[in-house]
Amino acid sequence: MMASESNEKNIKLAAGYFFLATIIIGCFIEWSPVYVSLNQKIISCCIVGVNWNLQMIAALIFMDERRWVFLRNIGLTYLLGAIILLPYCISNLAGLENGTLFFVLSLIVSSAAMVVSYYYKVKKMKIGLGWFAGWFVCLTIAVVFQLLLVFDIHVFLK
Repeated sequence: MMASESNEKNIKLAAGYFFLATIIIGCFIEWSPVYVSLNQKIISCCIVGVNWNLQMIAALIFMDERRWVFLRNIGLTYLLGAIILLPYCISNLAGLENGTLFFVLSLIVSSAAMVVSYYYKVKKMKIGLGWFAGWFVCLTIAVVFQLLLVFDIHVFLK
């Protein structure tokens, strides 16, 4: 297989993974009663989007020819995190469970799985743990923004 064919496959897979994950995250935010206003939902979606878009832009600018493999890999990581949120979405739609504890635990498990996945994908690609550290910093900032801007929780400021 020629490099361009391989790149094309990786581009298509990355796009598919990011698309599916974004749809799932959108459903998670929309169907969750924890978000009480449209503004909260929009801000939350924007924070998630910026986090992943920063990674994509950085890869496109700073990486060598492996950028498409990297984007495919992190797209799969994003999709993994999104899929972990599906039980919460389904339980809300079915009217079974919509509590804050289930919401928070779903996010913690999803985030933990993405941290592990991202770390191993970066390590396997041998591109330097700086990529993982950069994403982890972005993730941490995104969590802080979610708490401050979306949920108006100012635990860091007291």
